[in-house]
Amino acid sequence: MEPQDSIIVAPGALITIARHAVLSVPGVSRMGDVPGGVGRLLRRTPRANGVRIALQGNTATIDLHIVLEANTNMREVSREVQREVARAMHDIAGFDVASVDVHIADVDFAASPDPA
Repeated sequence: MEPQDSIIVAPGALITIARHAVLSVPGVSRMGDVPGGVGRLLRRTPRANGVRIALQGNTATIDLHIVLEANTNMREVSREVQREVARAMHDIAGFDVASVDVHIADVDFAASPDPA
């Protein structure tokens, strides 16, 4: 009888994958802050650098807090972020993705060129 092998992915690795996918999307300036609070401390879900991931089995639910560059279409950039994060989590980590929720924390006017 063959032993059962397992692969364990650290929560930090999943956060890194999601964060890298977000930052690869044009129009994203940087990650935002995940709001804190007592309720957040009790949930014990991995979160860092604007990313919170909840896992149930092989399925991830992802919350992203991002800062967009000014003069970008928020809806288009947010949808591209959702697609890219879901693709990366599936292709790189092998996780199914139940949802990717994007929270636009702020708009970075300093990162965008001033329209002349």
